[in-house]
Amino acid sequence: MTLKEKLMEDLKTSMKSKDEAKVRTIRLILAAVKNFEVQKMGQATDDEICQLLSKEIKKRVEAIEMYRQGKREDLASEEEKELEIIKSYLPQQMSEEEIREVAKKILLQNNLSSPKDLGTAMKLIMPHVKGKADGKVVNKIVQELLGG
Repeated sequence: MTLKEKLMEDLKTSMKSKDEAKVRTIRLILAAVKNFEVQKMGQATDDEICQLLSKEIKKRVEAIEMYRQGKREDLASEEEKELEIIKSYLPQQMSEEEIREVAKKILLQNNLSSPKDLGTAMKLIMPHVKGKADGKVVNKIVQELLGG
């Protein structure tokens, strides 16, 4: 079952169980997927859907931050519900320790050791953690490892 099929199935299930937050969130995700498919003029792959989900997560995190700054806890909690629903469709996220191990291995294999090598290191590491780790976290870890 593809990720899109799972989303469609979960939408039906959520509608039957009258889970409004989940229905709303899945519809938003499916709309983003549909827009992507129209732009691409083809079907979205699971990897592409994961990238869209990552973008949606970033939007929710930023919105939660802004709502909290504006003292709108009610809206922040709604965004948090959506965030948890979206996260449930992504692959299991890597821990910082797992990211650190992957980064160390790649840095050693490619003899990267100076802070100037950050860009090269990120280009080599990101394909290994794509969809399983946040780029900001990876960047922070790589900077630490390179002594930046």
